[in-house]
Amino acid sequence: MAHLEMSSVSVDFPIFSSQSRGLINSLLRFDRSVQRRIESKGGAGVTVHALRDITMQLKAGDRVALIGRNGAGKTTMLRVMSGVYEPERGEIHSSGKISALTDLMLGVDPEASGYDFVVTRGIVMGLTKSQARNLFPDVEAFTELGDYLHLPVRSYSTGMLLRLAFAVSTAVVPDILLMDEMIGVGDSQFIERAHSRLGKLMSQVEILVLASHNEDILRAFCSKGIVMSEGRIVHEGGLEECLALHNAGAHESVLDSTN
Repeated sequence: MAHLEMSSVSVDFPIFSSQSRGLINSLLRFDRSVQRRIESKGGAGVTVHALRDITMQLKAGDRVALIGRNGAGKTTMLRVMSGVYEPERGEIHSSGKISALTDLMLGVDPEASGYDFVVTRGIVMGLTKSQARNLFPDVEAFTELGDYLHLPVRSYSTGMLLRLAFAVSTAVVPDILLMDEMIGVGDSQFIERAHSRLGKLMSQVEILVLASHNEDILRAFCSKGIVMSEGRIVHEGGLEECLALHNAGAHESVLDSTN
C-alpha cells in the first residue's frame, strides 16, 4: 500500500547576491508575512524559509487538496514530496511509485527529437529505456504531432512541447500522483481531452495531492484539505472546512498569534 510521510521537514533557499543587501533594506516596505520568511545571514546573503516544520501523513485512498495563496509553499511542498528538493531538516518516508506533474519540462534536451524526449522523460519517471519506448504508440495517438516527433524539440512551439511533455507524464499510472494546477495545453479540443485523461489517471492512483486555486476542480477530485500559509501547514481537515477557512483568511490570524 502506498504511503507518504513527512516529519518536521524544513526547506531553506540561501541567496547570495550583490543585490541581497538591497533586498534586506527593502524588507521594511514589505508586509509581516514576507519579513517572517526572509532572514539576513550577514554580508551579502539572505535565506528564504520556503517550508517550515512540515509534518503530515498520507495513506492509500487519500485525495488531498493543497490550499493557499500564491507563495504559501504549495509547489515547494510538492517538489519535496517528489524528491526534486532535499529538505534542510526533517525526514521523508514513502512507499509506492511517485509521479509529479509539476516539472513537465524536466530532462529536456533542445537538440533531441520528440521520440528521444519520450525516452529521456520516461527514464526521469523511473522507466527503463525499453519501457519508455513502449510509450511511443500512446504518445503518437494522444499528441497528434505526427512527423514532428522525428524533429528536434527546439523546433516545436511552446504548446507542442508542453503537449508532448504532458502526454509522456500521464502515460503511466503511478501509486502517488502530485499535481500543481490542472494543465491547459493547446486548443480547447485538446484541453478537453487532456482533462479527461487526467481524470482517468487521478481515479486510478492510490494517493492524490493536488494544488489548485480552482475550487470546482478541488471539489471534483479531493475529499480532504491542507491549508498552507508562509511555508507552514496551518490546518488539515475536510475539504469544505479547509476552503472556508482559507476564504475567510482565518489562518492568517492564527499565524500572527504564533509569531
